[in-house]
Amino acid sequence: MSSDAPDVTDTVAERVKSVRVEEEMEQSYIDYAMSVIAGRALPDVRDGLKPVHRRILYAMHEIGVTSGSTHRKSSSIVGETMGDFHPHGDSAIYDALVRMAQPFSMRYPLVDGQGNFGSVDGDPAAAMRYTEARMAPIAEELLADIEKDTIDFSANYDDRLQEPDVLPSAVPNLLVNGSSGIAVGMSTNVPPHNLTEVVDAAVHLVDNPDATVRDLMEYVKAPDFPTGANIVGRSPVKKAYQTGRGRLRVRAEYHVEENQERSGKQIVITELPYQQNKSRLVERIAEDVNDGDLEGVRDLRDESDRDGIRVVVELKRGANVDVVENHLLESHLERTFGVINLALVDGEPKVLTLKEMLQHYLDHRREVVRRRSEFDLAEAEDRAHILEGRLKALDNAEDVVETIRNAEDRDGARAALRETFGFSEEQAAHIVRMQLGSLTSMEAAEIEDEYEEVTAEIERLEAILESEEELLGVVKDELREMKETYGDDRRTSIIEDTGTVTDEDLIPEEDVVVVLSEQDYIKRVPAETFKSQHRGGKGVIGSDLKEGDKVSTVFHANTHDYLLAFTNQGQVYQLKTYQVPEMSRTARGTSAVNILDLDDGERVTAIVNTDDFEEDEYLTMATQDGYVKRTEVGDFSNILSTGIIAISLEHGDALVDVEVTNGENELVLGSERGHAIRFDESDVRAMGRNARGVRGMKLDGGDAVAGLAAATSDDPRDLLTVTEFGYGKRTPLAEYREQSRNGKGLVDIKTGERNGRVSAINAVAADDHVVAMSEAGQIIRMPVAEISEIGRNTKGVKVMDLGDDDRLAAVDVFTPSEDTDEEDAEAAGEADESEDDE
Repeated sequence: MSSDAPDVTDTVAERVKSVRVEEEMEQSYIDYAMSVIAGRALPDVRDGLKPVHRRILYAMHEIGVTSGSTHRKSSSIVGETMGDFHPHGDSAIYDALVRMAQPFSMRYPLVDGQGNFGSVDGDPAAAMRYTEARMAPIAEELLADIEKDTIDFSANYDDRLQEPDVLPSAVPNLLVNGSSGIAVGMSTNVPPHNLTEVVDAAVHLVDNPDATVRDLMEYVKAPDFPTGANIVGRSPVKKAYQTGRGRLRVRAEYHVEENQERSGKQIVITELPYQQNKSRLVERIAEDVNDGDLEGVRDLRDESDRDGIRVVVELKRGANVDVVENHLLESHLERTFGVINLALVDGEPKVLTLKEMLQHYLDHRREVVRRRSEFDLAEAEDRAHILEGRLKALDNAEDVVETIRNAEDRDGARAALRETFGFSEEQAAHIVRMQLGSLTSMEAAEIEDEYEEVTAEIERLEAILESEEELLGVVKDELREMKETYGDDRRTSIIEDTGTVTDEDLIPEEDVVVVLSEQDYIKRVPAETFKSQHRGGKGVIGSDLKEGDKVSTVFHANTHDYLLAFTNQGQVYQLKTYQVPEMSRTARGTSAVNILDLDDGERVTAIVNTDDFEEDEYLTMATQDGYVKRTEVGDFSNILSTGIIAISLEHGDALVDVEVTNGENELVLGSERGHAIRFDESDVRAMGRNARGVRGMKLDGGDAVAGLAAATSDDPRDLLTVTEFGYGKRTPLAEYREQSRNGKGLVDIKTGERNGRVSAINAVAADDHVVAMSEAGQIIRMPVAEISEIGRNTKGVKVMDLGDDDRLAAVDVFTPSEDTDEEDAEAAGEADESEDDE
């Protein structure tokens, strides 16, 4: 090899770029998130469409499946869309097509479907090979003038075709049809509205640019759902329009009528809240009747047909109509619609007020009309130029014909016409192509008439482009035309909130501590009763226990929380915090038999707040013998008063802890002898409620699982470990290397005569607070920061000073509210230096 040859190693090294893994992961995730946000999940504020809907409509436009054509197989439309514009799978495209054809999903459906496109009962649409579709007339308004350079185009996914970045959208589609979607870290839920009201508001905004949201609400009263029903109260609507976010209560339309066949009355439901499943509604009412929660109902019938919804709740003779009606309202006939007016503005997601949504749409229409006018003007001027040439040719018909006849060929004829008569290239080319029949006097009159029309059109277009007032006038006229063509009456009524009072309304919303003993005494105490202290103290008396009784459970909650209480026997019960009697700090409590139907020897070992649930989350459970199981939260939606099975246990095993996880968490199991194992949640497949689970931790003889903790790998949390003699420590989760489940794990804390066995483990953040309670009823609350952060395989520090015969019974961790008093905050920030780590 020549000495002058380049060093291959050096050449390759020059192309290698060193980057930090965390920076690359961060940037890649941001790129992915923005791709989902802008390219899939959120609508554009201008046309109200997500890319998949826009591509479906454009594909239908390109293949001529308009409102005037015959219906085309849905599979053909999906295939065209997927092949040319949207390579994300046919099921996603078909689902979007189906929704655009459902009159109960879209206020103004954009697709005219033929066949089974689903129902309000939740029935799925037929397969795409069985259904047919074409554009609805209003959808064509979204695409009107798209060929006139009114919007920008970009290359499709394979650079073979061009697709629109946005549609011209002669209809304010985002407001009239709404939109919903979930992106990365954000979601949108724009309610549908009445077209007539939206157009009136838009026209008012054009005439009054300084109009406020309150002014616009004179026209846009509230959302207008395709299924009708009623919006309860105006204040939530006002908040949603002024801030872009709000929670609307939507109530079914119903009335009470006399039963013609039987003596008695019946409640007839005729309209449902938006997106409520009618079949599921009937099932849930029937379940309440069968479970005894709803009394006085004799029969339940779904008499709905093509003319509308009619669900009949027939009452027994002498039944209290008001009681049944109130139960139906509280449990079944009202839903909350969470308004999130999030849309893409110049490619960025923004939460928009009512005025901002209208203004962005009007700005878009103004630009569309301007570009269309420029396009039409250029074409009109070209046509006028040709007509001027034809008129000039008619005035010199004999000479023009003679000149053309004397020319050797067409090129010569065009050149001669330009030279002799001063025609332009375009005029000469047109005259050469003219037929002799066009030289008649009648044809000449038609050309003169057309020239006058084109000249007038040029003047009109120039006036539009020269005057902002004229341009906005066109925008208003076209909006009024949409209102005249497609506008209709409001379907959703607005009713005043009469403020139905329930037991829950009478209970002030506050943080409380709930204490439960082994002999089933229960009470709640305001959390503020227990002031934050330094670690190592004795705390205060939290319960005056009956002789022989011990504290079994303590947890922090809000009076309005709905909780799931899991027991050592694998049962789960539903618990409303406000149903637990409030008592003083030193009170014993009341019998829990009327709140939790616990068996002998059954005790609560874990509490989960249902407010924390998301649809795609799981309840992950751990047993003392080392088994782990996770089950979808949806499986716990209907819990009987006597409880339901949460996990099947083998003889001698017991449920010890439950955590809410998202499918991507990391789990830590801690044993009573101080071992801990960390593994990925995905190692535990999701199972049903009756399953036992899989082995999560291998235990030595005499050892048992003490608790379960869950956190994400990028969450800077610590593992808090507390022992039965009141000692504990915090250790960063990163110090517990990830392993496969069913291992022995690593040493977490040294147990022995001083510490005793491990009582609980929790994943904690630095600003959390800890509530610990002993079997004898002593309770202490302290900031997590009070407990030293030290490594694994250490003894820890004293968390709570217990008596000689006392043991730590339960520990709960919570994040204090913002109004935590200054004394607590001060205590959380001070370090206790009286005791060193041993």
